[in-house]
Amino acid sequence: MSASTGRRAPRGHAGARGFSLIEVLIALVVLAIGLLGLGLLQTLNLRYTQSANQRTVATTLAGELLDTIRTNRSMAGAYVMSASDFTTKPTRGTGCGSIANLTAAANAERWRCEVMEKLGDDAFADVTVNAAREISVTITWDDLPGQQASVQLETTL
Repeated sequence: MSASTGRRAPRGHAGARGFSLIEVLIALVVLAIGLLGLGLLQTLNLRYTQSANQRTVATTLAGELLDTIRTNRSMAGAYVMSASDFTTKPTRGTGCGSIANLTAAANAERWRCEVMEKLGDDAFADVTVNAAREISVTITWDDLPGQQASVQLETTL
């Protein structure tokens, strides 16, 4: 016996017994919860990356239309459109093609096709031109499940 504590001192390896089955199971549960959290984090990362990519595409498309209008300022009114102009869905995989006839109406039609092809069939845009020659382009699309996202760019000619 040890004089200071009144307990017996362990002999040899009798005090070192290793891990019990319960300790191992608890460690596995903690590890499993951590791995599930990592999997959820990866899933959310992919979803938000796709959302950011769509926002970039929408911003690029809106800027492209504004640049197209700037190159043909006298026909700015031909680019006015609303959600009802996006009812005809493009045929998937055929692309929007090049324009043989370089008119404002043909440019607007090609742009509508690109919006729906790149952002989904439910995407639409609202383009307005007022008397002060201020142009607003708002593109709306289905983003995360159950949510819509939109991008709006404005300029003055």
